[in-house]
Amino acid sequence: MFQMDAAKVTELKHFIDQCKANPSIIHTPSLAFFKTYLQSLGARFPPETKSVRHGFLITLFTSYLCSFGFLPAVASGFVKNAQICGAHMQEKGDIDMADSGEYSDSKRPIEDDDEIVESDIDLDNTDVVEPDNHPPQKMGDPAVEVTEEKRDAAQTEKSKAMDAISEGKLEEAIDHLTEAIMLNPTSAILYATRGGVFVKLKKPLAAIRDADAALAINPNSAKGYKVRGMARAMLGQWEQAATDLHEASKLDYDDEIGLVLKKVEPNARKIEEHHRKYERLRKERELKKAEHERKQQAEAQEREALSALKEGQVIGIHSAKELDPKLNAASKTSRLAILYFTASWCGPCRMIAPIFTSLAAKYLEVVFLKVDIDEARDVAARWNISSVPTFYFIKNGKEIDKVVGADKNELERKVKQHSG
Repeated sequence: MFQMDAAKVTELKHFIDQCKANPSIIHTPSLAFFKTYLQSLGARFPPETKSVRHGFLITLFTSYLCSFGFLPAVASGFVKNAQICGAHMQEKGDIDMADSGEYSDSKRPIEDDDEIVESDIDLDNTDVVEPDNHPPQKMGDPAVEVTEEKRDAAQTEKSKAMDAISEGKLEEAIDHLTEAIMLNPTSAILYATRGGVFVKLKKPLAAIRDADAALAINPNSAKGYKVRGMARAMLGQWEQAATDLHEASKLDYDDEIGLVLKKVEPNARKIEEHHRKYERLRKERELKKAEHERKQQAEAQEREALSALKEGQVIGIHSAKELDPKLNAASKTSRLAILYFTASWCGPCRMIAPIFTSLAAKYLEVVFLKVDIDEARDVAARWNISSVPTFYFIKNGKEIDKVVGADKNELERKVKQHSG
């Protein structure tokens, strides 16, 4: 018959004691194979609570195998193979470390200081272009005096530009419109028209500069809003583009605005919904944080209140300054307080005092306070004490009952009645 070495028996007992004291050690990766075997037999395990030294567990598990009759060398080899097998199964996902009773990252409670990470928005960016980081185009001087002659010359340049646009000569059109702007820098339509050409050239930043200039001259320039909305759409600024295009359509709707809006609006709506969603999440998080802080503050106040109360003891009160904090602490912790008025010369008081002390030791959730009327005259005066002993029962700062005289049965009955 196989007999285990005494040292191995001791180690095995130690292993069993460790399992009893901290069953979660079975979650240690080095025992994954053994854990899987136990799970196949229907075993359930508590959550993992702390790490245990890897080498120590290997030694204990080897001893465990020896207890079944394995030779030490065979047991050691078996454990090594089990480790390799367990590690391989974990890599493949065959071992579910998030089985019942265990916490995985997905089940981890959300901490109050966790940042909200916004997800990407699925937008249609097919026509979005890179910003045109070229030197700004020439802009006219609004302080220049515009004569009729200059105004006519500017109109001539604009006509040449329109001809160039119809022929697809967009750069040439820009030159003519720039010359027109230099001649008449007070014309919103000239800036808006040149901005429209920049849109065709896929130069959205230049187009926005011209649209801004047009709107500075004429805040009701439909073409200015249209050009800026189209340019912003080219940059993927969907919300701003939608705002400009809607304003343009209110001033002077055309089919081109409607066509651009068909692409801009779905993206703008998605962004708006996305912002609303995360704004709601942030507000919820702030409310949760505020509630958590409120609870922490309440718990801290309760702990502070409890520290002022001596469970199982009678607390002596020597002045009103001492009484108020104790009654407040009792209220904060929703505890019954019994205010016992006594005097050193009172015989019945001396008789009932041990009973009051024994009740304090019995009813730990009740606050027992004792006031000597000759020592704390301000307290006695406040409570209009005319005879002793007198017991006031106070809950949530309000008197709910009282006992006058040294009737121990009545006193205990009232304590039992109101402490529940």
